[in-house]
Amino acid sequence: MGVYEHLEEYAGLPVATFNEETGVDDDTEEEDDGRGASSAGDFPPAAEAAWYVGTSFSEEPFGDIFARFLRTIDTTEVTALIIGYWGASYDDDVADPVELLCGAAASFPKLKALFLGDITGEESEISWIELSDISPLFTAFPELERFEVRGSQGLTLQPVKNDRLKVLRFESGGLPGHVVQALGASELPNLEHLDLWLGEENYGGDSTVADLAPFLGGERFPALRHLGLEDSEIQDEIAAAVAGAPIVARLESLSLAMGILTDQGAEALLSGQPLTHLRKLDLHHHFLSDAMVERVKAALPGVEVDLDEQEKPDGDWHYIAVSE
Repeated sequence: MGVYEHLEEYAGLPVATFNEETGVDDDTEEEDDGRGASSAGDFPPAAEAAWYVGTSFSEEPFGDIFARFLRTIDTTEVTALIIGYWGASYDDDVADPVELLCGAAASFPKLKALFLGDITGEESEISWIELSDISPLFTAFPELERFEVRGSQGLTLQPVKNDRLKVLRFESGGLPGHVVQALGASELPNLEHLDLWLGEENYGGDSTVADLAPFLGGERFPALRHLGLEDSEIQDEIAAAVAGAPIVARLESLSLAMGILTDQGAEALLSGQPLTHLRKLDLHHHFLSDAMVERVKAALPGVEVDLDEQEKPDGDWHYIAVSE
């Protein structure tokens, strides 16, 4: 499984698309074929949209589209930016979106939310999305309050410091352990929402429960109110660690969804510290028995518990929701 729809809303704003079909300069030799806008006047006000900038396979190079975006839209008013498909290493003129963004940082003084890699499965499977070191983005955009990234091939991260970041999400079919470790060593004192799609080892997801200790301990991320440790082939082990983790008492919502959660992991959760204070517990895509589903519901009557997508193993094979 994968992700097959582009974002339609981001950071509370509707998405406006800027791609190979839109924003053609009036003074270029290209002709507007009627499919898209040709000037800034055809777009919404810059501050009233989350701007998607991307290309398509074998179409105009992403770097050219991004340069045209900078010329066409008043980016000094942009608060939310979504980077879509930028190509792959086998393409001609492939661009590094991190390098382009950092080089244009002065053009985005009000940027608060950045999604790197709104790329669907039709464009590139999640495990094939090629990334690089994303650490420079946190230096280039110190006012970011929300950062999300999809993909993990080539992804690296150094420990970062940001006093404003509130939401941080990593979507992958296999999040490398060294990235998880770097996150755990980062200084993010105001982080409220953290989601990690940990994935499986076949696609680079080699993190361990020990790597999650900084998130579970409760001291390093004092503002955390939502924790998602998801899409993991070791979901039962994670559930057992969460059951006794100090951070849980402070959380408002917890997600152990999308992974290989069986009765063993659910039993650990129910036998651990109370979860009745939670507003929501997300366990969707699981391998719980009917009896365990009822036990979880009965144990948490005042909690919104998502137990959708009750899966059945294929013989001895269990599977996470998003891998390749």
